[in-house]
Amino acid sequence: MRIAYLDCSTGISGDMTLGALIDAGVDVESIRRAIDSLGIEGVRLDANTVVKGGFRATKVDVRHPEQHAHRHLSDVRRLIDAAEMTDSQRHLALRIFTAVAQAESNVHGMPIDKVHFHEVGAIDSIVDILGAAIGFDLLGTDEIVCSPLPPGRGQIHIDHGICTVPAPGTAELLKGIPLVDVPVDAELTTPTGAAIVKVLADRFGPLPAMTIEQIGYGAGTKDFPSRANLLRLFVGTASTPADHDVIVLLETNLDDVSGELIGHTKRKLLDAGALDVYSTAVQMKKDRPGVIVSVIARPAQADELESLLFTETGTFGVRRQRIERALRAREPHSVDTPWGPVAGKLGRRGSGDCIFTPEFEDCARLAGQHGLPLREIYRAALASFTQSEAAASPTVHQDVLGSGAEPPIHTHDHDHDHDSPHDHDHG
Repeated sequence: MRIAYLDCSTGISGDMTLGALIDAGVDVESIRRAIDSLGIEGVRLDANTVVKGGFRATKVDVRHPEQHAHRHLSDVRRLIDAAEMTDSQRHLALRIFTAVAQAESNVHGMPIDKVHFHEVGAIDSIVDILGAAIGFDLLGTDEIVCSPLPPGRGQIHIDHGICTVPAPGTAELLKGIPLVDVPVDAELTTPTGAAIVKVLADRFGPLPAMTIEQIGYGAGTKDFPSRANLLRLFVGTASTPADHDVIVLLETNLDDVSGELIGHTKRKLLDAGALDVYSTAVQMKKDRPGVIVSVIARPAQADELESLLFTETGTFGVRRQRIERALRAREPHSVDTPWGPVAGKLGRRGSGDCIFTPEFEDCARLAGQHGLPLREIYRAALASFTQSEAAASPTVHQDVLGSGAEPPIHTHDHDHDHDSPHDHDHG
């Protein structure tokens, strides 16, 4: 599993993040093309090698004309929609800006679409966030881990006057993120840096077990007498076996919503990319019948799906667990039957047995077209697979107990992913 680790020993900002990404090997020209496509005259991204506290690093500077505009989320969205980015990069950038807007909405007590971006609405911050979204997408990591964040100390001047570090908007973004005190009188974690971490980090803690492939150093603007003002980005491979991965399990208990609402929420979660969503009937406090809604998600999707659970159900809490799961490698496969082809999946684990699972939809379609029992189509598909594959592989097995056993009648398969024709996976 490919993993990125953000070592924020002196905090994190947008330009430090962008510098670390470029220093770690992200193509700077891809970022520059997106910036140029914004159509804002005079904006330029400079990336230069500097020495910070005795260490070589990449320093990013955004050159732009003087500006006085205060932008709304809708203004930023129009800029991003016009930028030369992939859909995934655009979605990630919008999530970061939306996190900032939500934080400012909470601080100022106004609707999210009425919030004025001040520091984060400036051109340099827009470029930093777009660049971070593109950079992390190009890294192609499966998980992003971040060290605890040092907010800094002292006071700073913002558009609303002088305030103590962390500034109100930054503090709102830092909710739920572990902090560490670093004795430096400066703003170490900026609103842009906090927003990037808020959206991107899957978990927080020390450097995980991994094989390091690349280290990127992003330089901050300030110089500190006792430490180098650097963000380090470790990129490598986590020590997770190839036939294992890490998923997140989200769960919430509900006893005050209707079955229709739960069904609606499950469909929205699956549409948003959940690997699986299921519900379990439970007996809750005061002997009230209730339901546990469980969501299996990839780590990068956990925050978005968690927010959807809060929005759709009105729950007061969502539990989150990181779980390692074992996988059976799978690939699409089709067999011929007397009534037509049936699609399915081959499953293999290591050098062991190979199993074939027919897809329910194909079997049900043929059964309906020819007026046959569903089990007869299943049996024909399994028999066809056995006949065609058994000679080539003595370890081929059917996904039933035997030729005389009743085939499993599913509405869907319980171990597929996005490589299959279906749109969700099960853990």
